Amino acid sequence: MNRKVSIVLVGVSGYGHTYLRELLQKENKQIFLAGVVDISPEKSNYYREIQEMRIPIYTSLEEFYENNKADLAIISTPIHLHKEQSCLAMENGSDVLCEKPISTSLEDIQKMKETSEKTGRFLAVGFNWSFTDVVQQLKRQILDGEFGRAKRFKSLTLWPRNQDYYNRSAWAGKKYSLKGKIILDSIASNATAHHLHHMLYLAGNSIDQSADITELTAELYRANEIETFDTCAVKMKTTDDIDIFYYASHAVKEAKGPKYVLEFEKAAISFDQGGETSDIVVQWNDGRKICYEDPSHTLAKLKVCVQAILRGDHNILCGIEAATPHAKAIQAIHQSVPNIPEFPPAIVQYSESEKLISVEGLADILIECYEKCSLPVDLDVKWSQRGKSIQVE
Repeated sequence: MNRKVSIVLVGVSGYGHTYLRELLQKENKQIFLAGVVDISPEKSNYYREIQEMRIPIYTSLEEFYENNKADLAIISTPIHLHKEQSCLAMENGSDVLCEKPISTSLEDIQKMKETSEKTGRFLAVGFNWSFTDVVQQLKRQILDGEFGRAKRFKSLTLWPRNQDYYNRSAWAGKKYSLKGKIILDSIASNATAHHLHHMLYLAGNSIDQSADITELTAELYRANEIETFDTCAVKMKTTDDIDIFYYASHAVKEAKGPKYVLEFEKAAISFDQGGETSDIVVQWNDGRKICYEDPSHTLAKLKVCVQAILRGDHNILCGIEAATPHAKAIQAIHQSVPNIPEFPPAIVQYSESEKLISVEGLADILIECYEKCSLPVDLDVKWSQRGKSIQVE
C-alpha cells in the first residue's frame, strides 16, 4: 500500500490549473507527477513551481512515452484532441482520466471504447459530480426505487462569460478545428456540460450508464461572435419517458445557478447553488426531508481514479458508457438548430469595463422557462425560434 501512482498531465493551462493545484501538493503521499505535456507550458500559472520541482516538461505525449511511463494520464486539452491522446495513453499502458466531454464525435468515442477494451485500461470522463459519494448515493437510491418513478428533470445555469473567455484559445466557440476535426464547443459541451450530463446520469437505469434520449427540440442563440451558441433552451425525452429541460446562458449580466429539480413519484430532489442553501435537498411527498452536501467543490474524479489503480479495479462508474449520451445530446442539439441565429441587435448590450456581452431580459425569460418547463417560443418571446424536433437513435 506504499505504492505511489505516477501521473502525466496533458494540458497545464485552463482547467489543467485545477489538477496542478492538487498534484503539486507535497503532502500528497499517493501520487507523483511524472511529467507534464503542453506546447506552451510557460502560460501556466504553475510554470515556476513545475520548474522548481524539476518535473519534466514535454511538448507532446509521444515524447513523454519515448522514455517514460505513467499509471494515469490526465487529458485536459481541447475537445478535438481527446480521442488521439486518450488512445495513445491507453496503448502505452496508462489508465486515462479524460476531461469532459469525452468527445463530440461518436466515431471518436467508438475508437476510444475499442482501444480501452483492447488494452484493458479504463477511461474515466471528468464529469466530477458523478464521482462524488453524494451523487453515487442518490443514484443508488433512485435505482432502488426509493423515490418512485422519475417523471421530469430540469436544470438552469446562468453564468456570464466575457470576451476574455472566448479569446482564451483558437478553438473556443468553434464548430471545427483548422484541420477539420469536429469540436462543437459551446455552453452545453463545455462550461455547463456537467449539468446536462448530471440529469442524464441520474436518469440512467444502471449505475454505470446515463439515460439515452429519444426526442429533442432545441432553441439555440448567440450574442457573442462565435460559431456555436452561448444560450440554449432544450427539451428532451428519454427512453424511459422522462422529460428533461435544460437551460443555460453566458449572455447574462449576473450569475445564477446551477440549480435543478428532479421530480419523482414520491419525492423531489432540488439543488440551488447560491440559493438559501447549497445543499441537495430531498423532499418526500409525505413531508420527510433530508439534505446532502454540495458536491461541487471537490476533485473527486482524481481521487477515485487513483484509488481504482491502487486496487487494480477497472470498473469506473463515469466512463465511456456513462458519458456517451451527453455526446449524443450535443449532436442532436446541433441537428435541431443547424443555423444558429443571433439575438436581435436592439437587445444586445456591451459593458466596456467588464468586456461582457449580455442580452436585455434574457435571464428573466430563461428563469420563467425553467419555472414553467417551457421553451421561449412557448412563451411567445418575440425573438424566439423553435428548432426542429429530432428523433434520436
